[in-house]
Amino acid sequence: MGMCLNLARQSEEETLKREMDSLITQMHSAGIPYADAIRQFKKRYILEVLAHHKGNQCKAAEELGMHRNTLSRTLAELDMDTAQIRNGMRRPPSSERPRVQSIASAR
Repeated sequence: MGMCLNLARQSEEETLKREMDSLITQMHSAGIPYADAIRQFKKRYILEVLAHHKGNQCKAAEELGMHRNTLSRTLAELDMDTAQIRNGMRRPPSSERPRVQSIASAR
């Protein structure tokens, strides 16, 4: 079982590397400056971690290996609106949720 997990992880890492290489090539070809590429990566990565922790900045900071204040400062430097991030992690009120038709009523 351990060998299968190692092979699966290796395959996953190889796929990730290929995808990252492709993305970097595309960004370079598009003329995206290094600083902008790093900024976009940071924003997207931080958003992913925040979403995983449902907007909880303390837990996200811990996973990112930084202090909560450092995460807060980084969010500000990246012009990321923390209130909007938190609100985006919450379910909308029931009045604003899309209504799902049942299979029977769709027929």
